[in-house]
Amino acid sequence: MREYLVTLLLAAALCYIITPFVRKWALHFGAVAQIRKRDIHVIPTPRWGGLAMWLSMSATFLIVGNLELVGKSFGNDAQGIFLAGTFLVLLGMADDRFELDAITKLAGQALAAGILLLYGIQILWLPINGVTMLPPSVGQLLTVLIVLVTINAVNFIDGLDGLAAGIVAIAGSAFFAFAYLLAVVYGFNRAGAPSLITAIAIGVCLGFLPHNSHPARIFMGDSGSMFLGLMLAASAITLTGQVDPNAISEEKLGPALLPLLLPFAVLAIPLADLTLAIFRRIRAGKSPFSSDKEHLHHRIMRAGNTQIRTAAIMYLWTATIAFPVTVSAFAPLWVAAIFAGAMLAFTIFFSRGKSKSLRITESVSHV
Repeated sequence: MREYLVTLLLAAALCYIITPFVRKWALHFGAVAQIRKRDIHVIPTPRWGGLAMWLSMSATFLIVGNLELVGKSFGNDAQGIFLAGTFLVLLGMADDRFELDAITKLAGQALAAGILLLYGIQILWLPINGVTMLPPSVGQLLTVLIVLVTINAVNFIDGLDGLAAGIVAIAGSAFFAFAYLLAVVYGFNRAGAPSLITAIAIGVCLGFLPHNSHPARIFMGDSGSMFLGLMLAASAITLTGQVDPNAISEEKLGPALLPLLLPFAVLAIPLADLTLAIFRRIRAGKSPFSSDKEHLHHRIMRAGNTQIRTAAIMYLWTATIAFPVTVSAFAPLWVAAIFAGAMLAFTIFFSRGKSKSLRITESVSHV
């Protein structure tokens, strides 16, 4: 645990130090978010936050590669995730500067998923009627879909200062706890790479947040949101697709392990926002890739909340879903239920604290 904590803190420190330099580069090369009708920010703000995250991850890899425990996590999986992430950062930087069309970005995301497949990172089995091994073509298709959905879920939620970075940090923390317990406590060696990747993802988000919180001095841009989405998706696929299902059965973790539910649970809020946005736009006769100001965070702000408070509410709802599911994988369900109830009560109390009219469920029902 100590080595992973060192890795997390190192990634955070490096990202915090590197981000101001990247901000200057973004300004110099014109990678700046101008003011549009759908935007909340009121002054042009540089992008390319994903470059700062990638540089921090690369430097962290170089520094911690020789650590005894973390070093074992470096392998084919980590290399594939690094290369796919590098490709998406470059693609995102081009989009942050030149605003690529949606189809080009989607094709690039699919290509990044293809890089993962080349390194053997794919779903191999599903917990259906026990364990069902998937044909390679089905597993590959499912892998690409998970990557695309996760990347775009993070991308859609990146519409408020500090929102995406905070949610990914919370989601990553829940997933790290899950992966770490499998790797260290239960001895599932294949969980080492997800532990390493999510530790770094958490670290770069924490290091980036001081520069990205309201009022943001830099945005992560598509270079950051696509990079973080890929990191989470690849970690989930590496863990859920390649942990030996027989080993899980032998440890008697049974269905409580929820190997496929957890990745979606930790990203429940971004995934819900993505799904609602697609249905809303299709129902209005628009492209699902078009933009609007009807995301969940827009609705919460219209209820009378500031940007900071809106982000905090979204953080709490993410944690309320993610952490109880993680607890349920390793503790009795009644413990997880009590924990979930306590978090839900606090989240509702906080959400209604300033604006009594604010109800997340009402925001969803009016979409």
